[in-house]
Amino acid sequence: MNGGGLLVAGTTSDAGKSVVTAGICRWLVRQGVKVAPFKAQNMSLNSFVTREGAEIGRAQAMQAQACRVEPTALMNPVLLKPGGEQSSQVVLMGKPVGELSARGYHGGRQQQLLGTVLDCLAELRGTYDAVICEGAGSPAEINLRRTDIVNMGIARRARLPVLVVGDIDRGGVFASFFGTVALLSREDQDLVAGFLVNKFRGDVSLLEPGLDMLHGLTGRRTYGVLPFRHGLGIDEEDGLRVSLRGTVRESVVAPPVGADVLRVAVCAVPLMSNFTDVDALAAEPGVVVRFVDRPEELADADLVVVPGTRGTVKALEWLRARGLADALVRRAAEQRPVLGICGGFQVLGEHIEDDVESRRGRVEGLGVLPVRVRFAREKTLTRPAGEALGERVEGYEIHHGVASVAGGEPFLDGCRVGQTWGTHWHGSLESDGFRRAFLREVAAAAGRRFVPAADTSFAALREEQLDLLGDLIEQHADTDALWRLIESGAPQGLPFIPPGAPA
Repeated sequence: MNGGGLLVAGTTSDAGKSVVTAGICRWLVRQGVKVAPFKAQNMSLNSFVTREGAEIGRAQAMQAQACRVEPTALMNPVLLKPGGEQSSQVVLMGKPVGELSARGYHGGRQQQLLGTVLDCLAELRGTYDAVICEGAGSPAEINLRRTDIVNMGIARRARLPVLVVGDIDRGGVFASFFGTVALLSREDQDLVAGFLVNKFRGDVSLLEPGLDMLHGLTGRRTYGVLPFRHGLGIDEEDGLRVSLRGTVRESVVAPPVGADVLRVAVCAVPLMSNFTDVDALAAEPGVVVRFVDRPEELADADLVVVPGTRGTVKALEWLRARGLADALVRRAAEQRPVLGICGGFQVLGEHIEDDVESRRGRVEGLGVLPVRVRFAREKTLTRPAGEALGERVEGYEIHHGVASVAGGEPFLDGCRVGQTWGTHWHGSLESDGFRRAFLREVAAAAGRRFVPAADTSFAALREEQLDLLGDLIEQHADTDALWRLIESGAPQGLPFIPPGAPA
C-alpha cells in the first residue's frame, strides 16, 4: 500500500516551499512518522552528492536531514544546472545526461522524464509512511502546464493533494492565492486543498477577515499562518542569500571570542555554485561574510573566497573584466589569504583545457597555484574524507575539471602555496576542527586577534534550524488537518473557480 503524500506548491518562486517542506518533514518525523522529501525537477546550482555518488539539489539533501534519513537520487530525479541564459545541464538520477536549451527541454524532453519521476515517487511512497513533495515556481505557469512534471502534472498523475504557500511579506498574497487557483483547469483545481500563509508580521487577528473572505471566494481553507522569523531557511537553491549567514547576522549571537572580527569576502562570480560552502564560516561568532564584485572590496578582507561556478572560463573572464583577477594575484603575492573552492580553485591555476564546458580550449588561469586543469566529459561525483591541518575533514566533489598539481604543499585534493589555498572539496568547512584550524591560520596571516569559538558545531546549528522549522509548523499550522490531507487526499467537492486554464 502506498504511503500518504502532499505537494507543497507556491504562488511564486521563493514563496517558502523548501522551508515549509522541511518544516512539515521535521514535524512529521518528531511524531514518529517515517517520511521522505521529493522534488521531481529542481533547477539549482547548489547541489550535493549522495553516498552512492548521485548529484541532487542541496535543498532536498537538507529536507532529507529534516526527515532524519539519508538522501538518495530518488528524492530529486531531475536536476537542471543552468550554464547560461538559454541552456542547462540535465542531471538524471544523479548523473549528467547532456545539455539542453530551455526550448528543447520543455519542447519534449521533459515529458519523456515523467515515467522516471513517477517511478521514483512510487518507490518512495512504497517505502515511507508519507512523502512530502515540493513544487517549483508556480503551478499556474500556464505556458508550461502541458509539459509540467513537477507541479500539477505530478499531482494529477499521483493524486496528491496540493497546499499552496504564499509569502505575505511581499504583499498581494490574497490576489496570488485566488489567481493561482483560478488559472488552473477544473481537474487541477480539484486537488488544490488550500493555502498556507508564510512570513506574516503582526497580529493574526487582523488577517483573519481576509482569510475568511478567501475561503468564501475559493471554497478552500487556510491551513496556517507562519510568522516571520529572521534567519530561517535551508540551503538555498538560487539567489545570493546564505542560510546560516542570515542566522548569525540577524539573531543574537555570541560576540567574538578574540579581540577582532574576521572579514571574509566572497567573489560573486557568474553561475556561482554551492555558495553554501561559506555558511559554516558565517556560523562562527566574529566572522563577517559578504559577497563582493569590485576589487576595492577586497582591500579590508582578511580572507577572500573564490567559490565554485558552473562556468569556470566565464568566471575567469568576469574576474579579469572587473579587476578582481589582478587584485587576487596581488593578494597572493603579498601572502594575504585566498581560498579557491572547485571552480574557484581551477581559476587560480596556470591554465585550463576546456573542450567540455565552454569549449574554449586552452585558457590561461591566474597562475598563483601550480595546477593545470583539463576538463573531462565524465563528471567527478564523490564523497571524499581525509586530513588537513591535523584535523579530520569530510567533503564532496562535483566537477568536470581534473587537476594536475605540480608543486606547493598538499591541501585536501589540491595544494597550498603561501597563503593561497585550493581544493575541489565542497563542504570541507563544515568539519568543525578543520574550520577552526583554518581560521586560526587565516587570522595569524591577517594579523587579526581573532579566536575561533571552541564549541561551535555546524551540524548542531543546522539541527537547531530544522527544529525551528518543525516548531513553526507544529505551533502555527493546523497539523490535524494537514495530516488528514497527507493521509486521505484533497477534500471532495471543492468548487471550480473560473475562468480556469486557457484552452
